[in-house]
Amino acid sequence: MHPMVNDDGTAKGPQGPDAASPRAAGGGKAKARPRGRPRSFDRETALEKALLAFWEHGYEATSVSDLTRVMDIGAPSLYAAFGDKRSLFEEVVRVYGTRHGSFTDRALAEEPTARAAVERILREAAVAYTEPGHPHGCLVVHAAANCSNPEVEQSLRDRRNANIAAFESRIRADVSAGVLPPATDAAALARHTGAMIQGMSQQARDGASREELEAVAEIALSIWPRTGTHTG
Repeated sequence: MHPMVNDDGTAKGPQGPDAASPRAAGGGKAKARPRGRPRSFDRETALEKALLAFWEHGYEATSVSDLTRVMDIGAPSLYAAFGDKRSLFEEVVRVYGTRHGSFTDRALAEEPTARAAVERILREAAVAYTEPGHPHGCLVVHAAANCSNPEVEQSLRDRRNANIAAFESRIRADVSAGVLPPATDAAALARHTGAMIQGMSQQARDGASREELEAVAEIALSIWPRTGTHTG
């Protein structure tokens, strides 16, 4: 029987499943290879990084590979923690509304008149849209740019229109209370306010400063009708 040799002419070692095992080599018990300590996953940090990516680039232009890179996780971890891209984006929008976009709701809830609320909203928008440390402008305004997902586009549109509806409701209440003249066109004034906020957002993206946006807000407020006389 001829000995088995390698291609280079040297003799092959013993064959079989135990030939190279620790038990065969030393007769001792096989040792398990130590595992590295798993890297901890900070969900909130990953979510904030996703928020900044969507805010900067929009829904369509932010790919799953972009998200896994900035969040520093693999795709399986992203899907396990957040679901698909659309589910992650929906959570991002909710977080954005709480952390960065809540000034509109606060002003409407806390100010005594529609004009006072809008004045506060426009002034706070000038600050929020130009703050350092995050993308400029409003995520809800810009994230659907060139979006091919109709559900995402509609969801953001609904949020913007809900703000306009809230403005109109407050304006109508002031008309009824005599704070604004009876002839006030509440729908048009509310839409004008929405247009100013969205326009200020785009101007901030284009490099407008806080001071420049505050000047825009001042002009926008100048068109509000004179205060009516409450007779009841």
